[in-house]
Amino acid sequence: MNWVSGLLYGAGGVVCTCVVLLVVFQERLVYVPVIPGLSKGYPITPARLNLAYEDIWLTSLDGIRLHSWFVKLSNPSLSLKAPTVLFFQENAGNIAHRLEFVQVMMARLKCNVFMLSYRGYGASDGRPTQKGIVLDAQAALDYLLQRKDIDTSRIVVFGRSLGGAVGAALVKNNPGKVSALILENTFTSVLDMAGILLPALKWVIGGTEAKGIKLMNCLVRSPWNTYELVSKIREPLLFLSGLRDEMVPPLHMRQLFDAARHNDKRVFVDFPTGMHMDTWLRGGDRYWRVIQLFLEQYTSGTSSVST
Repeated sequence: MNWVSGLLYGAGGVVCTCVVLLVVFQERLVYVPVIPGLSKGYPITPARLNLAYEDIWLTSLDGIRLHSWFVKLSNPSLSLKAPTVLFFQENAGNIAHRLEFVQVMMARLKCNVFMLSYRGYGASDGRPTQKGIVLDAQAALDYLLQRKDIDTSRIVVFGRSLGGAVGAALVKNNPGKVSALILENTFTSVLDMAGILLPALKWVIGGTEAKGIKLMNCLVRSPWNTYELVSKIREPLLFLSGLRDEMVPPLHMRQLFDAARHNDKRVFVDFPTGMHMDTWLRGGDRYWRVIQLFLEQYTSGTSSVST
């Protein structure tokens, strides 16, 4: 009996230690500002790709200094009339790692693109948290809304993966201030992702599909419940899903689409060979055509979306 008791106490100690470590270091598990093996700084700037841009420094409501790039169409008259995409990146790395995508986006969609470095990412100060990143996104939108050289009625929020959760929070908090939201390969919540990335956690953490009470949900500081946010958004929604996504189960995107069932301006398009980071590459012309038609319909009302 002493041996059994010792084993139980030991196991309990290990569990308690793991719980404490998860609580204390959870932001380091959720956010990855630096890709292993690479530096935190920008390997290139938009100038390397011959893109006209401005270095923009913002200050969030809580005083954090944020760095951004505003990449604009080179023709001022076109830039003034074009949609402006407020792009929120995936988790790992910084905005420089998304420049190839932005270059193609501008060429195909004839749009301006604002790229925000979340706090703790790239050249931005601070440390990433959900509360903080929501403030960062708000600072970016507030900045765009006061520009005189763009059409502020044609601001479109585009988020991929973590960026989709960021974008959903921003649009939900600012009804009527953006014309549309595009989500690509985004999760339903970090609570749901916890059990996927660390299967042992599914017994104590869970979100959309959770059964029973999940004791550790209240300890998660960055739950990013995109499912709940999307259900409250009335702006046009485009869901882009890579069916071979190896990080976020494609089912999550379908669940997000279902959560928006009361929105009559929602569109779901999947790409059979798309993976988490390369759906835009594997989707080819169809990927860009879907976005183009969506933007035409919901930022000018001249077309309809066809897949």
